[in-house]
Amino acid sequence: MPSSWPPAPIGSTKKGKPPLPQAETTHGASAHVLPDDAIARERGPLRRCIVTRQTLPKEQMIRFVIGPMRELVPDPGGRLPGRGLWLVARDDVLRKALKQGAFAKAARGSVGVPGDLGALIVSALRQRVLDFLGFARRSGEAVAGREAVLDWLRHDKVALLIQASDGSPAERSRLLGGRTEGLEFPVLTPLTAAELGGVFGRERAVHVAVSPGRMVSSLQAETARLAGFVAV
Repeated sequence: MPSSWPPAPIGSTKKGKPPLPQAETTHGASAHVLPDDAIARERGPLRRCIVTRQTLPKEQMIRFVIGPMRELVPDPGGRLPGRGLWLVARDDVLRKALKQGAFAKAARGSVGVPGDLGALIVSALRQRVLDFLGFARRSGEAVAGREAVLDWLRHDKVALLIQASDGSPAERSRLLGGRTEGLEFPVLTPLTAAELGGVFGRERAVHVAVSPGRMVSSLQAETARLAGFVAV
C-alpha cells in the first residue's frame, strides 16, 4: 500500500548533531526519522521483542513507533519512519507490555498508549489480509464462489483455501468432501463472508481459492499474526 508520508531529509551541513527531521504519520502525527545506520538495522530480517526478549523474524512481530506527541502508533506494515519498538504478535505479550510499562521503558520516556490499542492492531491486521487478497484477485491469483473454487480444486490450482469464519461448518466441509486432514494446501478462516465478498465485489463469499504465487506466503503470514490476537 503506498505511503502517504513525504520523504524526509537526512543529514545536515551544520556542525554538531542536528535535530532529527520529522515526517507526517497516517494519524496526522509524525515520528523521528532514523539515521542511515539505524535504518539499515531496521531493514534486517530479525527483531527483538521488548517484552520476551526473543529475537524473531519481523513477520512474526508487530512494530510500533512513537509520534511527536509521544503517542504510541502501531505499524504492522513497517512503513512509518521512526525507531521501531517490536512485540511478538500475541495478545498475551501485548497485555504484559501494557502492564509492565514496556513501551515507556523502551522509549526512555512517557508514552501515550491508546485505550483501544488491541483493537487497532486487529483492525490493521485484518486490513492487511484484505489488501493482500485484493492483490491476488487483481492479478488473477484468487477466485471466489463454490463453483469457481471447485474448478480450481479439480485442476490442482489451489495453494491456499480461505473460508469465511462465519460460514456454516457443514457448507465449509462439504466443499472438501468432508476432509479435514491430508489436504495439500492450508485452509484459513481469517475473515467473515461479508469481508471476503467485498474483495470480489459481491455481498458474501464463503469460499476463496488462491493459486501458487507470492500472495500465498503473505496471506499466511498476516493470518498467523492476526491469530495471535483473535481466533481465526
